This record gives sequence, C-alpha cells and structure tokens, in this order.
Amino acid sequence: MSCSPELRPNNMESQAQLSSAALLLYAVICGSAVATVYFSQPLLDAIAIEFDINRSIIGTVVTATQLCYALGLFFLVPLGDLLDPRRLVTGMMVCIAIALSIVALASNPLFLFLGMGMIGFQAVAAQVLVALAADRASQHHRGRTIGAVTSGIVIGILLARTFSGTLADMAGWRSVYIVTAVIMIGLAYVFVTVTPAARRPRSQDTYRGMLRSMKDLFVQIPLLRIRGLLAFFIFSDFSILWSSMVLPMSSPPLSFSHSVIGLFGLAGAAGALAASSAGRRADRGLGQRTTGIALLLLLCSWLPIGLLQHSMWLFIIGVVMLDFAVQAVHVTNQSMILSVRPEARSRITAGYMIFYSIGSAAGAAASTWIYSWAGWFGVCILGTLVSMIALFFWAYTLKR
Repeated sequence: MSCSPELRPNNMESQAQLSSAALLLYAVICGSAVATVYFSQPLLDAIAIEFDINRSIIGTVVTATQLCYALGLFFLVPLGDLLDPRRLVTGMMVCIAIALSIVALASNPLFLFLGMGMIGFQAVAAQVLVALAADRASQHHRGRTIGAVTSGIVIGILLARTFSGTLADMAGWRSVYIVTAVIMIGLAYVFVTVTPAARRPRSQDTYRGMLRSMKDLFVQIPLLRIRGLLAFFIFSDFSILWSSMVLPMSSPPLSFSHSVIGLFGLAGAAGALAASSAGRRADRGLGQRTTGIALLLLLCSWLPIGLLQHSMWLFIIGVVMLDFAVQAVHVTNQSMILSVRPEARSRITAGYMIFYSIGSAAGAAASTWIYSWAGWFGVCILGTLVSMIALFFWAYTLKR
C-alpha cells in the first residue's frame, strides 16, 4: 500500500517528525547547544588562575555568556517564525563551533569574553527547536513533547559540568572547547541531512515588525508575564547553586577535582529527567498544581543543600530536589504559554526565555559575590530567599 501524501518523509508534517527518534534528535541537539553555555562553571577556578582573574569576579564569565544568550533570544529566536528552522538551526550550530574555537585559542581575557559571548548568542538554537517541536506536536501531546525536548536542554546543562570537568582533568580546560567544536560540526551535518525542509512560514511580517511585536505579546498575554517572572526566579535559584558550588568544592577541606565536581551533574540530571512528566500533567490541566508543589519543593531543597560540608549524601538529595523542581516548573511554563498563540510560538519562546537568561545571569553574579564575603551559608540564604519570593509570587497570582 502506498503512503498518503501527508505521511511521506519529505513532507513537513510527516509523522516521522513526531516520532521518538525525532524527539531524541531534537533533545540531543538542544542539550548539546545549551551545554556550551555552562562548560565554564566547573572550570572557573582554572580559568581564573590562567588569566589572572580575581575569584570574586570570575562569575562574570558566566554572566557575560548568559547576557549574550538573552540578546540571542531577542534577536535570533524570532527568526523561527520567518525562516526555515532547518537552515537557521544549522547555521547557528556552525557559528557555535566557531565561537568554541575562539575560546579554545584565547590568549587573553578579551578573546575569552568575546568567544563566551558568541557562544551564548548562538546557543539559542535550542529554543528555535523547542518552538518547532511544539508547532509539530498535536494539541493533546504538546506538553509531553515539550517535556521531552526541554529535558534534553536541562540534562545538557547539568551533564555539561560532568563532561567539561572530566575532560579538563584529562587534557586541560581548553580541550573541552576544542572537542565540543568538532561535535557541533558533526551534529550540524546530521541535522541538515536528516531534517526535511520546513514549510513556508505563516507570518508575513518583516523582521523589524517581529521584534516590535515582542512588546505587544507581553502586553496582550498576562500568562506570559507571570510565567516569565517565575522563570526568572527558578533559574536564578538554579544558577545560584550551580555557579557557586564549584568554589567550596574546589577549596579545602573538600578540594575536589574538576571531574569529581562535574559528576554532581549526574544527580541534577536525574532530578531533571524525573520531572519531564510535568508536561503530561500540564496536558491534563494540572499545571497550577504542579507549579505550586514544585515551588514548595524548591524552597525545601536549600536545607540539605546547606549541609554541603557536613553530609555529602544530604547535599546530593538537595541537588536532585532543586533540579526536579526547576524542570517541573519550566516544562509547565512552556506547555501553558505555547498553547496561547500558535502563530507566534518562536517569539513567545524568546520572550519567556529572556527571563530565564537574565535570571541565570543574575544568580551567577550574585552567588559568587555573596560567597566571597559570606561563604556557602550566605549562598544558601540567598537561594532560600529567592525560592520564597517565587512561591509567594505564584500564590499571589493564583488568587488574582
């Protein structure tokens, strides 16, 4: 029996693009792209020593990358509503490889920050794929699809530390960026080879008009504003933990190696993977309940996290709790907002993720600064306060 036109592989809406293999490909590419933003976190100490950067401000390496990620969200992701995502994502992955090469060959802080900024700016290719996956998923499975793809992103963020820490101990921190540049070129080739050309974009607006419409989306969609602020809080918390934990772990009495520090990403990845089912609950209309439970868990996670220097097992439990909570809220957020305006999913994704990026940058800068004068206890107090604000904000918006 011959296939009907809508099921042929060269058709944009083919079922193959919603298969498990397609979702796995999306997740791997998303995770690999976003991981490049976080490779530096377990390497901060080594980078600070080589470039003679003060430990109190070394967190600005992460901050600069995150701020450029926010710029990429605003200027690049909306192109997904205009251009063929196949060509757009492929080009961005090649640019990531170039930026990684600049960091690997950097001879002074100027080129280091330039390369890091370029990495952040182009790594938003992951968000173009999230919007594309949501567009191709059916209405009743959109949350599950988003959960699968964003799980790849969060797992990529967390395993980035394991990968970079282990490779840095084996061959130095520069090898992390050299190897990853080669990997990104390989993934770009696979993606452009197996992904069919996209259908003609639905939006007839100009690029400048698309950027201007971002403001209109925030004005017209209160849910986007609420969920964007929740993203700011949860990813501030996420970055507070993961940007600063390398400092006490690499110092006496712990004095862990880069590879050991990177292994803690496995615990975080386990928590994030477990929370991927939050998309299914959002599909059933349980998004608000999932959000409330996850935010409460986020608040409670800082108690065992605070015991880092007393009980490593309790600390690991706290890491799993925090990453489970962050991923559950994140998947729920995206499942809810991407169901509102189908024709503007790339712009909605960009607007939402700008809050994520700014929150991550703020958390990275604040946590390393707090650690420099208040130690790990001060970092945990900061994380607890941010968690409380997020929970109270959600409760306030729920009542209204």
